[in-house]
Amino acid sequence: MSRVAARLCQERAAADGLGSNRNAIKYLKQDYEALKQQCLRAGTLFKDEEFPACPSVLGYRDLGPYSFKTQGIIWKRPTELCANPQFIIGGATRTDVCQGELGDCWLLAAIASLTLNPDILYRVVPKAQSFQKDYAGIFHFQFWQYGEWLDVVVDDRLPTKNGKLLFVHSEESNEFWSALLEKAYAKLNGSYEALAGGSTIEAFEDFTGGISESYELRRAPSNLYQIIQKALRAGSLLGCSIDITTAAEIEAITSLKLVKGHAYSVTGAEEVYYRGRPEKLVRLRNPWGDVEWTGAWSDNAPEWNYVDPKQKQALDKQVDDGEFWMAFSDFQRQFTRLEICNLTPDTLTSNEVNKWDLTLFNGQWRRGSTAGGCQNYQATYWTNPQFKIRLDKPDDDHEGSLDEPCCTILVGLMQKNRRRQKKMGEALLSIGYSLYRVKFLENNTDIHVNRAFFARNQPAARSDPYINLREVSSRMKLPRGEYLIVPSTFEPYKNGEFCLRVFSEKQAKTQCVSFLDGFNINTCREMISLLDVSFECHFINFKVSGSALQNSWTRWAKFTLPLFRDTAGGIKFSQAALSAQGFTLNDQVQHSIVIRYACSKLTIDFDGFVACMIRLETLFKVFHLLDKDKSEVIQLSLAEVRLVRLKYHLVKLQQWTTVKYIYLKSLF
Repeated sequence: MSRVAARLCQERAAADGLGSNRNAIKYLKQDYEALKQQCLRAGTLFKDEEFPACPSVLGYRDLGPYSFKTQGIIWKRPTELCANPQFIIGGATRTDVCQGELGDCWLLAAIASLTLNPDILYRVVPKAQSFQKDYAGIFHFQFWQYGEWLDVVVDDRLPTKNGKLLFVHSEESNEFWSALLEKAYAKLNGSYEALAGGSTIEAFEDFTGGISESYELRRAPSNLYQIIQKALRAGSLLGCSIDITTAAEIEAITSLKLVKGHAYSVTGAEEVYYRGRPEKLVRLRNPWGDVEWTGAWSDNAPEWNYVDPKQKQALDKQVDDGEFWMAFSDFQRQFTRLEICNLTPDTLTSNEVNKWDLTLFNGQWRRGSTAGGCQNYQATYWTNPQFKIRLDKPDDDHEGSLDEPCCTILVGLMQKNRRRQKKMGEALLSIGYSLYRVKFLENNTDIHVNRAFFARNQPAARSDPYINLREVSSRMKLPRGEYLIVPSTFEPYKNGEFCLRVFSEKQAKTQCVSFLDGFNINTCREMISLLDVSFECHFINFKVSGSALQNSWTRWAKFTLPLFRDTAGGIKFSQAALSAQGFTLNDQVQHSIVIRYACSKLTIDFDGFVACMIRLETLFKVFHLLDKDKSEVIQLSLAEVRLVRLKYHLVKLQQWTTVKYIYLKSLF
């Protein structure tokens, strides 16, 4: 199916609720309930063939089959590790998330924050899962991925060494929800090793579908503490880290017991009275569980002796669990970066909770067509995908002059599937985007801006400098008007997929104006075959011209496009559909077409319909060439039949360069 058709199908499915959290898509088409009931009826425990208990799912390099780190690993079910395994004991808590031998502290910091909000937690970790009632060795979890919620099934075989879990584990030796959640996330990303290294923001977004913001603490706004408090009250997820300058500093422990290059969760923010004056404190958690800050306001620090005893009792737990308090001023000095995943982003700028308006676009950068690189590459920059947004309604509490009120938007550009592609040597691309104010697009909704426009105009706003993160996002206030958003990689000719999300305080009109989209390669071959109109008995002459293709496509589009959009997923087969294209067929031929192209509901997908039209038109052209006396009846000798068949074989021997040209010029 072409990308156009696939997009229309996805939009129709989304309109029906598929991909929402209430109706998550079954990842790899694995149905949790169906698989569970199948195992219960058979009296067997589930074995996940899509993510089997074998070396390949551990990793590909450091955790590869021949690595010393994977020697001696045995896969065991919780029922083999302890006498009374439990999924969750007494509710999920931060102490259920202790790091193992995998460098995924960024993920575990997000999971620890997740436990602070039960509503979010149990959306990711569905309830009613147990090792007792209806136990079948199968569990499931839900994650957000690029605009859709996925339901991911796993079996409960976990990697162990010396009888203990190798990776994440709970302080309670018989509690397993966090280990199974980590396994489901590893499955989603291809392997356990794929989870090594990352940003807490990535996991925050995959757990919530929210959008994130990042603050450099030494350049943070003056109201950052209030932002943190407000975010925590709103159930947002927060993480922080200390940047490193050399590889040797990774997980290096400072003299005050802070870990560099390591992800922490921010779990609280409270003000106390210390010696008669207010002191701002923040609470952090190290997923390791046993390395804590030893400076001011740490466990048993002398500062607690000058705090009201009741407040001290409520805040200072004095337990070596990886969680600790520190002064907000020390927090800003010691840590480098704070990341916040906003579940309702407007609560950070307004006392009233207002739902943001959200638009999501999916797109691709493709070498030779839509991978134009940044503005440094003027010859190709204009070929990047382009998206239009129209801001008509200013914020209720807008900034700016009365003549030019402003609108708040939050734009996030996220590259897809790069973590899954790590085992193939693919790294994160350096990405960014720019917004340009435009006026001439108002009545020309499908114009793709050309090179000359970008030579004359500078961006009205842009993301931070290009960076190799999964997502770059920024909040901006813009005057009312129309804007063009251009997402790109830093360098041209880099292949990748992305989704672009636009959050606006008021509803905004948006549209994709990318001109490059098209059919799949087989349909392109059929289109080339159609354009081979020279047929003679002694030789075959093959020619293709862009204008001929455009004429044929325009003629088909007059009928097929409105019909396809109406059904948004398939064209209902009928003689009327064929007659509209000028084909009158008998029942036998119609039946053959149904068998070849249609599904059980007598619908043909978009590419199938175009391919069918191409073949019919080619047949009719050949017939009319052979029907020299226009009697509408022809007789063919065996040699002539073979020659006709030869023609069909030869027209498929297209040069790949020509096929690629036709594919890129397939306009929708």
